[in-house]
Amino acid sequence: MRGTGQILEKIRLKRREMIEKLSFEDTICALATPVGEGGIGIIKISGPDALNIAKKLFRHDPPIDHFVSHRLYYGLIADPENDTVLDEVLLSYMQAPRTYTREDVVEINCHSGPIVYKRILELVMDAGARLAEPGEFTKRAFLNGRIDLTQAEAIIDLIKTRSDRGVELAAQHLRGKFHDKIEEWRSTLIDILARVEACIDFPEDMEEELKSEEVIESIRRGIIGPIQEALSNYDSGRILREGLKMVIVGKPNVGKSSLLNALLKEDRAIVSEIPGTTRDTIEESFSLKGIPIHIIDTAGLRAPGDKVEALGITRAKDRLAEADFVLFVIDRSVPLEKEDTEIFEEVKSKEGLIVLNKIDLPERTREEELREHFEKFPVVPVSVRTEKGLDKLEEEIFERIIKARIDYDRSMLAPNLRHKKCLELAVEYLNNAIDLLRKCESPELIAFELKQALDKLSEIVGENVGEDILDHIFSQFCIGK
Repeated sequence: MRGTGQILEKIRLKRREMIEKLSFEDTICALATPVGEGGIGIIKISGPDALNIAKKLFRHDPPIDHFVSHRLYYGLIADPENDTVLDEVLLSYMQAPRTYTREDVVEINCHSGPIVYKRILELVMDAGARLAEPGEFTKRAFLNGRIDLTQAEAIIDLIKTRSDRGVELAAQHLRGKFHDKIEEWRSTLIDILARVEACIDFPEDMEEELKSEEVIESIRRGIIGPIQEALSNYDSGRILREGLKMVIVGKPNVGKSSLLNALLKEDRAIVSEIPGTTRDTIEESFSLKGIPIHIIDTAGLRAPGDKVEALGITRAKDRLAEADFVLFVIDRSVPLEKEDTEIFEEVKSKEGLIVLNKIDLPERTREEELREHFEKFPVVPVSVRTEKGLDKLEEEIFERIIKARIDYDRSMLAPNLRHKKCLELAVEYLNNAIDLLRKCESPELIAFELKQALDKLSEIVGENVGEDILDHIFSQFCIGK
């Protein structure tokens, strides 16, 4: 009889086959700190010959016969050919498996000068190591079972994130929070799959087992529902990691460039009373309560006067299509015009705010009028010139587009596009299985769809992932990580 144990054994066998195919027995090395001048440069060596290589180069008085794991040693690095000293260093030896890669690891802390660490790295390679490929240290940590693939990808996010909240998110995933969710869903799915496969061996039990709404409800509530929640939070995670794309739009001469300068707190864009001063997009960044905002000032949206302005307007529309959030600027000191309505038609599918500018001048457009015409967007009155209302505007941006994206369980999101695609396919297969269950189709067909969903969940954590996917993931790392 098929059961949960057999399914788990098949998954474990796939992982063993993958490790046997991809694992290495050689020793690798790389510079683990940024290239350039600095106080310290760290050369990392990992593999079975790491300590022997270090012993060939390291000089200590008196000589050390036995290196104690996880201890720093002061000494010199010398060329074994002629004993020429290159640098004084601190050397640490870390014995497997209590290391980053679960292999023997040596780190040489030398002075960070391009010639110094280049020469030491050459000596390490001459002594038997090879230069690591991008991400190979982390790849070995994954293959040796120290981390799963979601944790490996969290390391990339931790290195590349541009916000404090992105760091918090990556740290949660590095601790295995997202992995734990995947394991919950996999465990539920394996139990269901075991029941379905039992019906293949015992078809007389099929009617009782597979007609039950309990099975369908277990799939929907235990797996599909939580996955859909994770998918719905995908954009939130992207914004926390990469920042928010915010585009300023409006007619010419309504104060878009002045608003850009006010939010940046510097004179970045040229401001003029002449309409159409901004002919191209101007892109800058600032931080709003720990979230990076990529703000884009665009050419005024109107019928172009010449080819240059037309090109600027085309670029403005391209940036608008990519935007997460829109600031639609309207001049309160002039009556609402047809052009304003036309611009709203361009932006109404986005999230955004209406910035009612120039409230220091006599009122020609009322807030009530804007709420009537453009009810989707809240209105924030400001005077960019006097800075009145700018604090309120920043608070509204945070409340409407950022706060809503950080007040949730951050383990319940798809951290990157690879995870998102796997989860979407898993949901598709699970829905196929539900349709088959309702139609009382053969358990073989149902089991096939459930296995496809399980494969997609397993792919996320790296249980049955292809070598091409691994190569793509780890190529995003620097050589020394």
